[in-house]
Amino acid sequence: MNKVTLLLALGLLLGSCARKAVPTVSTNGPGTSVPVAEASVHAINTSFQFLNAKGKAQINMKGNKQGANLSLRMRRDSIIWVSAGLAGFEGVRAVLTRDSVRVLNKLEKTYFSGGYDYLSKLLNVPVTFAQMQALLLGDYLPAPSGTTPKITNEDAGRQRVSYPLADVMVERLLQAGTGRVQQLKVSDDATKRNLTVDYSDFQPLDQVALPFAHATFIQAQQPAAGVVTAAINYTKVNVGRERLAFPFSIPKGYKRLK
Repeated sequence: MNKVTLLLALGLLLGSCARKAVPTVSTNGPGTSVPVAEASVHAINTSFQFLNAKGKAQINMKGNKQGANLSLRMRRDSIIWVSAGLAGFEGVRAVLTRDSVRVLNKLEKTYFSGGYDYLSKLLNVPVTFAQMQALLLGDYLPAPSGTTPKITNEDAGRQRVSYPLADVMVERLLQAGTGRVQQLKVSDDATKRNLTVDYSDFQPLDQVALPFAHATFIQAQQPAAGVVTAAINYTKVNVGRERLAFPFSIPKGYKRLK
């Protein structure tokens, strides 16, 4: 797997340790924020319609450090567009919708077009659009229907919320005051897989008072791969009603992956 493909896979891994889909909260208009469905959980989620962000990522896998430039575009609840490359050259482009995944690898002149079963097989865990969106936005996903979360009120007004989800335990640390997710932990004791995502460098966005994490640090541990870390730092994040383009075309001569 080349480094831009690995980068894309790491990004998808962020929200993929859960074994089944969980519901997302409903949204209001763009540029607003919404509380989650669980009244006792003091989490506030984003609710803008479009997002356009640029940044850099650094991955460390078994001592091998790899960096890339990132571009992210999103239409909430509809489409996620990701581009990764180096020195102004795009290596990988991906478009995710609620029921489809398309990936273009310009370095190897290959492409994939199919469903989320591809990503599930690539990462060895199920992946859903809802998980990807919540993770990229730093939003909170409520416990599945019929499950009551364990809520611990900590010092300085923070909340720690945990609940079982299929075979894994999901835990989130919520900031005091803002209700934003500060840390996400997903652990699977049976398979020894663990994922920790730390959100930091919270800054208010233009026309949006709710702070957004401009830095994300991911640490994933699996028996086969060992410990893999990824640091993503956004240098520019814009949100609002302005429509964005999500271009994706397959050049002539590219080979389709099965």
